[in-house]
Amino acid sequence: MRKGFGLIYALFVIVLIAGLISLALRYAKSSIVKTTNIYEKESAELFLNSAVELSMLAISGYERSSSNGCLKDINITSKDQRFNAYVHIKWYYLFDGSSDAVYCNNDGLTHLISTKDSHGMAMFEVEVDENATHPKNSTPLRIIRRTLQRP
Repeated sequence: MRKGFGLIYALFVIVLIAGLISLALRYAKSSIVKTTNIYEKESAELFLNSAVELSMLAISGYERSSSNGCLKDINITSKDQRFNAYVHIKWYYLFDGSSDAVYCNNDGLTHLISTKDSHGMAMFEVEVDENATHPKNSTPLRIIRRTLQRP
């Protein structure tokens, strides 16, 4: 009778330890997934900031004319092809009477302002998406940010 209880007790301890180990492995896997998601989100936010800077550079180098108008949309792909940024310029805040205001007013993107201090400000809407076909991307990610910048 004594040996039977020892066997049941040993089986119970083995099942208990196996359950604890499987629980620990489940939590370890979820922490790896969370760490990966945080890394992807941080990478996308850094790329978004770079896309804003590149957009300001593109606006400053854009040749405005009566036929070209002002720059409206910019598409940027990251160097490693993981992220795509779509920059839409919603508004240009231009000084009333400036030559830029004349060129950009045809596009309907211009808000005329009366202070020279704010001349050249632009409202960006930036959307960063993960490239779904890239092997390093595990979950779909989209970040949208509106920002007011001076190119």
